[in-house]
This record gives sequence, structure tokens and C-alpha cells, in this order.
Amino acid sequence: MKIIDVRTPDEYKAGHAKNSVNIPLQQLTARLNEIRSFKEPIILCCASGNRSGQATALLKSHGIDCKNGGSWKEVELELNNN
Repeated sequence: MKIIDVRTPDEYKAGHAKNSVNIPLQQLTARLNEIRSFKEPIILCCASGNRSGQATALLKSHGIDCKNGGSWKEVELELNNN
């Protein structure tokens, strides 16, 4: 799976899920081609799940299969349990 953290770079630097990539919410539209190149299932995360929810709706509106993983800490916990 490909994890995209949609928080700001400073938030991402303070802590993030292992192997995630930082693409801030404001940059998603400009980076659609890059995101489309990800072959794995795409999971979006942020601090609380709000911005990743917005990101999920945006990407789905562009035909990209993805899901909202909620907070990055929830995603990290899920990764550690599998």
C-alpha cells in the first residue's frame, strides 16, 4: 500500500507513519499524475482524519481509488498490527 500524509511538511517532520510520503493537501491537484503512478492501494492520513477525508474525496473525484486512513497514528498502529 502507498500511504500519503496530507499534512504540512513541518507536521510531517514532527512524526509520520513509516514509509509514508508527504503530499500536502494543497498540492494534491498539482500532483495528480504522480499519485496516479502509484500502483498500490492508496491510504490517506493526516492529524485527525479531517484533511485526509477531504483528500480522499478529491482523489476519488479524479477517478483515483483510495481510502481515508484517519490519523497517521492510527495508520501506524494498523501497520504495526499486521
